Formats: sequence, structure tokens, C-alpha cells
Amino acid sequence: MLAVIGLMLPLLAQAEKADKDKPMNVEADALRYEEARQTSVFTGNVLITKGTILMRGAKLDVRQDPQGNQYGLLLGTPEKAGFFRQKREGLEEWIEGEGDRIEYDSKAQTVLFTGRAVLRRYRGTLLNDVSEGTEILYNSLTEVFTVKGGDTSKTAANPAGRVRAMLTPIPEEEKNGPAAPATDPAKLRPSGKITEPKK
Repeated sequence: MLAVIGLMLPLLAQAEKADKDKPMNVEADALRYEEARQTSVFTGNVLITKGTILMRGAKLDVRQDPQGNQYGLLLGTPEKAGFFRQKREGLEEWIEGEGDRIEYDSKAQTVLFTGRAVLRRYRGTLLNDVSEGTEILYNSLTEVFTVKGGDTSKTAANPAGRVRAMLTPIPEEEKNGPAAPATDPAKLRPSGKITEPKK
């Protein structure tokens, strides 16, 4: 079964805008660079930082186009999924995600998590929202993310492999604060696409 849903979470804003133009720093056990393809392949305990972005995994395949845009494919292992973390713009909040594969596109400002995909939002150190599925596409530019469920999401607790989400209400003290303007960038827009599960 496959379900696709665009979720709207309160106060989920754009990621740090400056991260896009920061250099990518990588540490690993080994590196193979191909001049002709302009690609670098890092293997073994890979650690990536780029501004507030932090990524960890077993293998990273990264390339850069002539305009300086960076594209990375990070792989986890069967024992441990790949990891991604980024600070939200102007707030003490963080977006974290995991997946067997994590595809980062600095030009489109998207991160695609596939296989054991999880996306979390932290307010400070407190876990606020969680979404789980087979595939999660997070777009910090359009402020939209979509979650797909399917066979690889099936577990004993979720035999249908449906999308799962935990959404925390807005705290009472924030509800009574000043109303946010209509153009508040801290609002996530739903994708508007909901697909019924295939039979």
C-alpha cells in the first residue's frame, strides 16, 4: 500500500538560508576523487558539516556543478541509517532526519530521505513533531515536505506500512502571543496532494 501526504506542522520554517552558500567539509576514512566527473566518494565513518548542517553515514558520493551547487548522496548501513540535522532560520529549533539513503541538493534546497525515513523537529532539546514513512522529501525553499508510506514501512506495529506522524499542539503561552502576519515564513504549506492507498 502507498499513501502520500503533505503535512502542515505549526511553526516549521525555512532552514538556515546561509547554509546553501557555506563550504562543505567532509571527514572520512578514505576518499576517491574523479577529475573527469568532478565527483568525490568518501567511505568509512563519514561526517559532513556545511553551515548548521550536520550529516553522518557510511558512504558519501558528492559532486559540484560549475555554478558551485553541491549534490550529495549519503548512505547508511543495514545496522544504522544515515543522519541529517539542520538549524531553522532565526529560531532555536532543529530539523533532524534519518534514512537508508539521504540525497542533498543545495540548488533546489531539498533533502530526500528513503528507506526507514524519519523526520523530526526539535524545539531546543525537546522533541516536538515526528513523521515516519518509506520516503520523505523536505524542501526548505518552498516550506513543504511530503511523506510516503509503503511496503518498506511495514512493521509488526504498522502492518499496512502507512505514514505515521506525531504532531504536538502549540503551547498555551504561544497561543496567547501576538498573531503572526499572513506572510509569516514560519508556516509550512501543505502540498495539496493526497493519494489514496493503492489496492
